[in-house]
Amino acid sequence: MTNQAGRNTITLMATTWHSLIGHDWAVTLLQAAIQHGRVGHAYLITGPGQIGKTTLARTFAQALNCEAAKGQRPCGQCRTCQLIAADRHPDVRLLQPELSGRGKPTLKIDAIRDLQQGLSLAAYEARVKVAILRQFDAANLNAANAFLKTLEEPPNNVLLLLTANDADTLLPTIASRCRVLGLRPLPTELIAQSLTTRWHVPEEKAHLLAYLADGRLGWAVRASQDATILQTRAERLAQLEEALHGRYAARFDLAEKLARKPEQLPGLLRAWLSWWRDLALLAQAQQAGRAGAAVISNVDHAPLLARLAAQWPAAAIQASLKQTNLALWQLERNANARLALEVLLLTYPTGPLFDGGRQMADR
Repeated sequence: MTNQAGRNTITLMATTWHSLIGHDWAVTLLQAAIQHGRVGHAYLITGPGQIGKTTLARTFAQALNCEAAKGQRPCGQCRTCQLIAADRHPDVRLLQPELSGRGKPTLKIDAIRDLQQGLSLAAYEARVKVAILRQFDAANLNAANAFLKTLEEPPNNVLLLLTANDADTLLPTIASRCRVLGLRPLPTELIAQSLTTRWHVPEEKAHLLAYLADGRLGWAVRASQDATILQTRAERLAQLEEALHGRYAARFDLAEKLARKPEQLPGLLRAWLSWWRDLALLAQAQQAGRAGAAVISNVDHAPLLARLAAQWPAAAIQASLKQTNLALWQLERNANARLALEVLLLTYPTGPLFDGGRQMADR
């Protein structure tokens, strides 16, 4: 199965435990479970998007079915490891949500029923059949309840691996039947080092991506290989600048224009949210007399952000940050896009912003 949501821009290779970056404690735990024959029937791997949850799940599936000798699994080289890495192994299935008309991923009951039918059949060649269910927090209620039956009475010789941003977003009956592995964001320095040494990204670009990644190595790798990701970010920040420069009439026009493409709004608002969060951190640090202590994500805009943090009232920055977060929350719950954007843009401060012109777009 092809992963349309996250594998269209990078080439995945079969991994080994040693090639996984970060999450050493989780690797140690899973290795020990295999070594001592104590592998559970279901695991829930949680953490922010693109932090490595699915990669860890695939590597676990490889380790259980690798053709190499014990102690060398997964080798990353055998036919089984290669097929699992490519999501083409007949006994290791990747299931993920489909995008709805509004661009929101949803896992439906029909997909769960199809998976259940496949799991009930004997394995073709694997020692352990594995189902990897990506973004299970996108499952609707019917799908989650249907899958609960599989968790309660799992087929023999089947391993279920679920991923989600947070266990609290799932039905308690789902999470309670899984062993939970909570992955944490990776250090910025580790991401930058990994980009330069393993993926040969130029040092300056690796530095920027590591800060923008917010601990998500998968995002950083994808952004290093797909130029459109940074280009899209630049366009989104340029739209924010357009909003901040514009008077109220222009902001209403911008809200109308942006609302025509609701599927693009979550990504747009997350970029804006990151920018406002950096401003809030800098404003707080400046008030405390620690202007150089704030760690921000948008390091390529650091001088501009520092000037604005000193120029704008801290209350206005905090209000903009909170309203952006609220608008994102509202849109994820199918609120009226144009109305949410109008309220958001009216919250943003007005007045002269930059010395020397439209600097956000030029960076």
